[in-house]
Amino acid sequence: MSHVAGHVRRFRRLGAELWSDGRGPILVAVASGWFLSLGVRMIYPAVLPQLREAYGFDLTLAGVLITALWIAYALGQLPGGVLDDRFGSRNVLVVSTGVSAIALTLVVTAGSVGVLFGATVLFGFATALYGVTRFTLLSTIYPDRGGTAIGLTMGAGDFGNAVLPPIAGALAAALAWELGFGFTIPLFLVATVGLYLALPAGSRDESSADSDDTNADDTDFTDTARRIARALRHRPVMLVAAIQTLGYCTWQAFTAFYPTYLVEMKGLEPTTATVLFGGFFALGIVVKPVTGSIYDAYGARRSLPFVLGSITVATLVLPFVESLAGLVAVTAVASSVLGYSTISLTYLTASFPDDVRGTGLGSVRTGYMLIGAGSPTVVGVLANADYFDEAFFLLSAVAAVAVVLSLLVPEE
Repeated sequence: MSHVAGHVRRFRRLGAELWSDGRGPILVAVASGWFLSLGVRMIYPAVLPQLREAYGFDLTLAGVLITALWIAYALGQLPGGVLDDRFGSRNVLVVSTGVSAIALTLVVTAGSVGVLFGATVLFGFATALYGVTRFTLLSTIYPDRGGTAIGLTMGAGDFGNAVLPPIAGALAAALAWELGFGFTIPLFLVATVGLYLALPAGSRDESSADSDDTNADDTDFTDTARRIARALRHRPVMLVAAIQTLGYCTWQAFTAFYPTYLVEMKGLEPTTATVLFGGFFALGIVVKPVTGSIYDAYGARRSLPFVLGSITVATLVLPFVESLAGLVAVTAVASSVLGYSTISLTYLTASFPDDVRGTGLGSVRTGYMLIGAGSPTVVGVLANADYFDEAFFLLSAVAAVAVVLSLLVPEE
């Protein structure tokens, strides 16, 4: 009993620390925006069967649509980081959510494949602005609890992934696929107002501005690039960046086609597949804060191998599992992959000097996301050639390489 009481006291202290000094509303607002930003991107895989029917997609073109979404997201990372360094977090996050609402309006009113692709690209780019800024903002205002704060925010994103795709899938199956996206548009508008009210105007954090008079406006581009390159040349940073790239390729391809795989290869109903897909992300609500706290306590070397090893095993055994209970178990094991980026991105964020942190992280995120954005197309091509199972074996091999690299990361 005393053991439980001790845990309760620790959680209360942690909550009080996260909420202190006016930081609580900022954390809630940022987490709410990420709930939508990530959750709505995961609606695409959930309604892919309906989109294929409406527009006559084959699996290859479906993979290209998902790739287009994530290439746009990748290309927006560096501009997002530069804008964060230059104009401050509030401006960037407000623009991100506002433009996302506009893009989704275009998605649901598209009427043609070309407009659908264009609106999808705009949505991907708009949400990219959110991606970098949330890391730099939370790392700055929570210098000692960055992993925990980022983990909680990423857990909110997984909550969005858990609830939004099943709702969208049900609306798409019962009524129209447009409603699967359309119901989120007013939520983005509410998030835009919430971020504007909760976040302080101006720089990312007043204390960081006071401690360093040199900001992004005053930093020469060449000097910025040199400082970023210097940080990236450190062997541990290179290793973690490589792990992030491989993990992202695995995560990207897995999430892009998991519902479709369950429908076409395992014979599940689309609604059942989207519920499993939502369950995958629901577990991330717990996985990400826990892995963030483990990273804060033990470092990357002791935490990365486990989370990456789990997805390696899950993707290896998935083609051999046929029962619904077995698929639920595999989905639960695979969900551990959701924690890897909490560790690796917190590590990478802290590796850059504060005044170029947004630009540095944006550069790294652009690189690994451009590489990872191609993985859905690879899986789509393999699936179209009747190698859907083999595509998941390939993902297992990629994850296994990331496990090996994680064992080479030095102890912190």
